[in-house]
Amino acid sequence: MRGSVKPVDNAPAGELELIRWIRARAGSTRQSQVRLGIGDDCALLRSRAGEELAVTTDLSIAGRHFELAWQPAEAIGHRILTRGLSDLAAMGARPLAAFLSLGLPRELAQARRRSAGPQGRADAVEGSRAASWIDRFFDGFLALAEATATPLAGGDVAESPILAADIVLIGAVKRGRALRRCGARPGDLVYVTGELGGAAAGLQTLAERAVRRPQRRAGPAPIALRIPRGLEAALTAHLWPQPRLAQGQWLAARRAATAAIDISDGLSTDLAHLCEESGVAAEIDAASLPVHRSATLEQALHGGEDYELLFTASAATRLLRSIAGVPVTRIGRLVRRNTRRPLMTLLMADGPQALEPRGWEHFARSG
Repeated sequence: MRGSVKPVDNAPAGELELIRWIRARAGSTRQSQVRLGIGDDCALLRSRAGEELAVTTDLSIAGRHFELAWQPAEAIGHRILTRGLSDLAAMGARPLAAFLSLGLPRELAQARRRSAGPQGRADAVEGSRAASWIDRFFDGFLALAEATATPLAGGDVAESPILAADIVLIGAVKRGRALRRCGARPGDLVYVTGELGGAAAGLQTLAERAVRRPQRRAGPAPIALRIPRGLEAALTAHLWPQPRLAQGQWLAARRAATAAIDISDGLSTDLAHLCEESGVAAEIDAASLPVHRSATLEQALHGGEDYELLFTASAATRLLRSIAGVPVTRIGRLVRRNTRRPLMTLLMADGPQALEPRGWEHFARSG
């Protein structure tokens, strides 16, 4: 993103005005890891001696990864940044900078300011509609960026017939300490942070409310569902997932995990990735799964977008019951891989059964 430092409070007249406005909203790059941020052709970053860089990118598209008519703009901004931060968490990295590229329909690019609510969520729950969509999007995005010390250091904007957002995250981790998917061994125990299935349950609730309410529009841009305050807690896991950065960094710093991955596509699918990369099989105890109070076992196994950490550790490693305030639950163990047993087995009260990876997968065959 390029442009001058002049703040823009009214509707941007074009791309350069929008970039200036974003730069003003993102603020100065006072964080020590960014030497030069928005305003030049490249950002300049610094990391500490003895660290290596971790780089991830994640593309989100309206109608595929989020619904403009279902989810508040603040939550969409928050979730887009969470997706990248969660990848850094799974590697045990600390964030250095974010780069956001937006493809925006013209009607969503108009900025109109008002006072933001707490934590960037002013209009998420039965609030006013005074601010524009892009304003509220950055309320959510920048609130999480500030909370996780992740400066927005650049990106790009372009007019697009549909909304698309590509987030690039650069992090740093001590050399040789990065958590990977390939280090697990037979005999290791399997753990997850937090609870599972809450995001899928929340998405189902939003979908059911959307069916009952005809879509309304404010001009060309859809108005997101109003979320009653009584439903806010039930939808938190879906709308405001938290990247487990502190937990990943704790595991990496202590060499406590043998392998790790974040749960973005569903426990069953992400566990399959870890097993494939490590050449092991897994046995999961269904009764041990920390299922969210709003979710079913199916949603906990296959729902996705929980952004919790799934990791393995040696049976000799003593782990805390919680890390940085987030519960850690042992859910199973790893065994040797052979052709006579499934890659993953779910241990149920009525006996074991094969656990198939049925989480999210782009381009997968349906039916």
